[in-house]
Amino acid sequence: MFLQILTLLGSLGMFLYGMSLMSGGLQKMAGNRMRTFMSKMTSNTFKCILTGVAVTAMVQSSTATTLMIVSFVNAGLLALGSAIAVIMGANIGTTVTAWIFALSFGGTSWSLGMIAIPLMFFAFLCISVKKYKNLGEFLMGFALLFLGLTTLKETSTVLLDNDGVRTFLASLSGHGFGSILLFMLAGAIITLMLQSSATATAITMVLVAQGYIPFTMATAMVLGSNLGTTVTSNIAAAVANISAKRTARAHFLFNLFGVILTLILFKPFLRLVGITVEAMGFPNPVTVAFADADPATRNALVASLPYSVAALHTVFNVITTLILVWFIPQLVKMVTFMVPSKGEEKETYRLKYIGAGNIGTGDLALNSAKLEVVEFGTLCRRDLAYIRAAINATTQEVFEQADEKLIHYEGVTDNVEREIAAYLNEVTKHEVSREGQARVREFYRIIGEMESLGDSGETIGKVVARVWAHGGKFTEDMLSKLNHMADLIDAAYEAMHHNLATPLVELNDITNAEHAEEAINSYRDHLREEHLSNIEKASYPYETGSFYMDLVNCFEKMGDFIINISQSVIGAKRL
Repeated sequence: MFLQILTLLGSLGMFLYGMSLMSGGLQKMAGNRMRTFMSKMTSNTFKCILTGVAVTAMVQSSTATTLMIVSFVNAGLLALGSAIAVIMGANIGTTVTAWIFALSFGGTSWSLGMIAIPLMFFAFLCISVKKYKNLGEFLMGFALLFLGLTTLKETSTVLLDNDGVRTFLASLSGHGFGSILLFMLAGAIITLMLQSSATATAITMVLVAQGYIPFTMATAMVLGSNLGTTVTSNIAAAVANISAKRTARAHFLFNLFGVILTLILFKPFLRLVGITVEAMGFPNPVTVAFADADPATRNALVASLPYSVAALHTVFNVITTLILVWFIPQLVKMVTFMVPSKGEEKETYRLKYIGAGNIGTGDLALNSAKLEVVEFGTLCRRDLAYIRAAINATTQEVFEQADEKLIHYEGVTDNVEREIAAYLNEVTKHEVSREGQARVREFYRIIGEMESLGDSGETIGKVVARVWAHGGKFTEDMLSKLNHMADLIDAAYEAMHHNLATPLVELNDITNAEHAEEAINSYRDHLREEHLSNIEKASYPYETGSFYMDLVNCFEKMGDFIINISQSVIGAKRL
């Protein structure tokens, strides 16, 4: 018995690891293409839902889809309402996993689990070739998942197939609506413990297919797992930013409404599921009693029950989506009320003048792009405050908070650059004058430099992180000079903003930017000579001095990016 319990736990571990490996391999293969697909397919609610379905079906993880959604909301590239629509689609997409699990149970002669071990050989070959490593991980995860599921089914049958267990489960099923709530709780707890609604669904399939619980209680477990997975995402978002919390709350409200509606209309819902299953050519799990069925019908029912569980999972999410898709604005208001901004500094950036479905023509389109580029410059300048905070941090905890912001803004600048570039690409598909083409090239250069400014902030964070890792500490004199360097960068930002915001017909020169760049370079040269002298005098450790000069050079490089922006602006005027 003890060995069987260990085997059961091992098969569960194999299943969970296979799921993780398969999902990870798929996401690595998709790479940035998945993010690009999502950014292009979210221009309306219908496309948002289809995107959620497609992406989740491909990566086999609604959690991965949700993380991508949150990153877009953080960057301001996806409104909260659109994010909610994608989550609705992700809930439907995750039912694809249930259908795959149902196939793994198969009939009496074949199942996906039979090909698991042979598939491992081909997975190993792929992993051995660097080019196909991600494909190998996916195949290995696929094989482990279904091998674990097959072992889980076989082991659980041995452990549970006794009169005591059947009597106990039967006693839990005999309390009417109370039993439904009890099995819902069981589904939610299993999901929370294993951090996987897919695993809870697989366990439900095992229990109902072997006749340990009736289909009614299996329905309750599926409802509970849908609630449990939202609790998991809300726990994960508890330490995250406002956008992540609001997205998690929206996921919870969506599933909670679906569960409440299903409980209110439980019998009609079961009848609908039964009709759906019958339409697929299987016995109706609601009207056909397992104990009273003849052997042939019982065998057919056993083979069909996993498909019935997958069907009820799909029906639940599709119906909930069809109802709530009309109330997305109300959901946005509810989650905004549940997670207020509390007046803290705005940590997200939202495109204000351009966006999907808002492609103008000619000068109108380019003027919108110009306004967005000016806003992008303001966003980059905001990052300087976190650079200062990282350099001047007196404790590692304070530094890590600032460094997290630098990493966040690096991702934001990447996304904003990509979105503006996509907009410019759409603009050029229309008729654009020679002057307009020059402006488009100017904007491409500018947003490239701005994205590099975002990278610089993250690079500075990495340098300071090495200082903490080596137990080093900048002297007061070093900090004073680094802060002065930051002041010079801020002055360069001010000149850049002026040159960007000023209409081209009024911009005569960029001497303000040139003077700011000269001041940065001159101070950098002064600090370099001073550093060499201090090293000779052993005024501070060589390693600390090396990190110090790395920061000085990072600031000087930022100055280069900033002057390049002003030069691009004036260069477009001279064409």
